[in-house]
Amino acid sequence: MNHLWTRALAAWRDALAVVVRDKGVLLLLVAAPVLYGFFYPWFYATEVVTQVPVAVVDLDHSSLSRQITRLAQADPNIAVTLVTGNEQEAREALWNGAIGGYAVLPADLQRKVLRSEAAVVNVEGNGAYTLINKAVQRGFAEAVGTASAAAEIRMLQAHGQSVVQARASRNPVQLHTVALFNPTEGYGSYVVPAVALLILQQTLLMGAAMLTGTWVEKGQHRASPGTWWARLLALCTLGMASGLLYFGWIFIWQDYPRGGNPWGALVLLLCYVPTNAALGMLLGLWMGNRERALQVLLFTTLPMAFMAGFSWPVQALPLPLQWLRWLLPSTAGVQASLRLNQLGAPLADVLPHLGVLLALFGASMAGVLWKAALGGCRTWSVESENQRFHQNRPQRGQFLPDLPPHSPAMGQKNGVLEERRSQKWTAAADLQPTISKSDSLLPRPIDTRA
Repeated sequence: MNHLWTRALAAWRDALAVVVRDKGVLLLLVAAPVLYGFFYPWFYATEVVTQVPVAVVDLDHSSLSRQITRLAQADPNIAVTLVTGNEQEAREALWNGAIGGYAVLPADLQRKVLRSEAAVVNVEGNGAYTLINKAVQRGFAEAVGTASAAAEIRMLQAHGQSVVQARASRNPVQLHTVALFNPTEGYGSYVVPAVALLILQQTLLMGAAMLTGTWVEKGQHRASPGTWWARLLALCTLGMASGLLYFGWIFIWQDYPRGGNPWGALVLLLCYVPTNAALGMLLGLWMGNRERALQVLLFTTLPMAFMAGFSWPVQALPLPLQWLRWLLPSTAGVQASLRLNQLGAPLADVLPHLGVLLALFGASMAGVLWKAALGGCRTWSVESENQRFHQNRPQRGQFLPDLPPHSPAMGQKNGVLEERRSQKWTAAADLQPTISKSDSLLPRPIDTRA
């Protein structure tokens, strides 16, 4: 038993040394997760969009319109940089990117409010930028809502109610909303914990596929199952280190919601990392080329993000994609991670997701061992054919006797001798083994020299 453990440890150490010596794979498995962990959250450090430049088109020029403008200037979501009476000017500023949106205060705004008629304030924004448009809409809605509430309270006071009664009549039920699992309602807290699983998956898939493609190019893929398990363990060692970096330090450093169920998150990593490593090795064996694996997998990140179910509603996907997306480890991994790490769900709630990961791991590893064994059998069969060919190859003088130099028979055209020669060479051709087209570089089976 000790000898077996010694051999397994030596195989793991050798496989890890191969990974470390490959600079391209090391860049993907070690450097890329660290760089992504530092720089990707940096773009969302502010969490929420604030102080978006906007314009106010004041066509009313009344005290109410000026009050709405002041409230908009005080709102933290927007910053009024342009007040004009020409809507075309505001529209051109929006098209040029100088502002993120504008509000149009109609000419009869105050008159309609005083007459208790419905007044409409139009808000225009740039729908191409979702977060900026959301901040513009929210800022103007708060400014107009506050002005509307003040006007209603004054009207209720004019009918004899006190300030307290007017406020209670205007808003009888106080609604206070709190984001339960994203208290800051920040975009970074929403997207980075989910994208972290995609980063782990893509770096593992590309690194494992590139390394396996190198083994195929060098003929080292025809190895024993124990060697392949050692290679898997070496890849998982680096993958687990990257996973612990994200779950254990990056989330704390960026102050993202975390720690709901840390032991459950560790169990998830123990299922998620080997699945991606095994799938990456299978893809590397299938592609059989180092560069091809990177070229193919490099453009799959965005489709995987949409099919993971956190940035796009799953119900909006076509029905075939709703089923096929479970073939990707990120689908089950992202959903289980959000439940365990952010929502604090118990491990029993994510058992179906862990089952999907274990099934993908079993299928991928079985495919790796089968593909490696198939490549070994094929190589053995070609080599045996080559040996048999060289053993059965006809030699010079095997069928015809060597004639002495300057023999009189050399220049004679004897019909019987020509017939015997044809029969002998035909028999020699029948002994030629059948060689596949892939072995076209082997020597020709017949020596054409006389």
